[in-house]
Amino acid sequence: MNFEYSERSQELQARLRAFMEEHILPIEPLVYAFHSAPENRWQRWPGLAELKEKAKSAGLWNLFLPKDYGELSPGLTNLEYAPLAEIMGRVIWSSEVFNCSAPDTGNMEVLAKYGSPAQQKKWLTPLMKGEIRSAFLMTEPEVASSDATNIETSIKLEGDEYVINGRKWWSSGAMDPHCKIAIVMGKTDFDAPRHQQQSMVLVPMDTPGLTIVRPLSVFGYYDSPEGHAEILLENVRVPKENLLLGEGRGFEIAQGRLGPGRIHHCMRLTGMAQRSLELMAQRSSDRIAFGRTIRDFSSIRQEIALSRCEVEQARLLTLSAADKMDKKGNKEAKDLIAMIKIVAPNMALKVIDRAIQIYGGKGVGPDTPLAHYFAAARMLRLADGPDEVHMYQLGKSVIKKYTIE
Repeated sequence: MNFEYSERSQELQARLRAFMEEHILPIEPLVYAFHSAPENRWQRWPGLAELKEKAKSAGLWNLFLPKDYGELSPGLTNLEYAPLAEIMGRVIWSSEVFNCSAPDTGNMEVLAKYGSPAQQKKWLTPLMKGEIRSAFLMTEPEVASSDATNIETSIKLEGDEYVINGRKWWSSGAMDPHCKIAIVMGKTDFDAPRHQQQSMVLVPMDTPGLTIVRPLSVFGYYDSPEGHAEILLENVRVPKENLLLGEGRGFEIAQGRLGPGRIHHCMRLTGMAQRSLELMAQRSSDRIAFGRTIRDFSSIRQEIALSRCEVEQARLLTLSAADKMDKKGNKEAKDLIAMIKIVAPNMALKVIDRAIQIYGGKGVGPDTPLAHYFAAARMLRLADGPDEVHMYQLGKSVIKKYTIE
């Protein structure tokens, strides 16, 4: 394993850092304040479109796509992209500026890998151009969706149309006013073998019968403007051409989609944790308690030292997973992907919590990104599969590897 970044990645990292310093960090408080105002909750910050154009002009666009999809993608490897995602992760909302935010990244990968030419022309191209946004509808309130085979939404073929009925929630991206298309997972055959019941279908958000019941907050954060939604699907009809790949292929698509998505989250979490580490180091140098700068207290130094160790450990594990994905494919890298999906959110929570403690009252308020980081990291112990599922599968794999039968 050689984790030396390519010249292309290093050059993009330098440009991305410069862009963040010049265009993102100075307005970070303004954007958070805008979205915190209830009257602005589901509106896009007015300067976002201009920022996106600047990112395009700077060649910082669609950085996540691992293959070359023409002029709209630089075709980076996962290893080349990892440090870029980490840099973007330092500001929660910044990924969208570079067209690298979930759930669009996963949905674009699905359309690129599994979509028909017609589906790609209609939905992938405008997504890659940043003209529209998308949603992913998988989780359901009535079943344990950590087991995707539990999903009960029905997708039934009637003539030349699929009719969809069900209730979804934690539908990422659905609240965004520019969200135009959703990928919906449901069952086309409830009697087929367990992993061949599910299918995925493309559903335009303005289709009759699709109703947004309510937005969902995460520890009080709505993640405006894209947010998460509870959605009711009542006799939603779409052309049969909207089916992805084929009936019974939904579970296969889900596994293909979630591998890269999981590691992207881990890259961004490392960025949150790294910035939290920097913030706690700065705070410890600025504050005086009991007549001493708090950086001189042994307990503070230990907290910072542990955080530095844990951030680096998670970063290296993320790079190891990315490297194996590039060289062997997502399936061969599944154990490493599971490891980092377990490690990164828990690591970030520890580091962010220490930073909050060092900041004191300011750490739980709106004047630093720490409280929002904490909410996001805690949510990511559940998103794309809870810790328990990854540990169950990883444990099974490890036992099999070291057991002689």
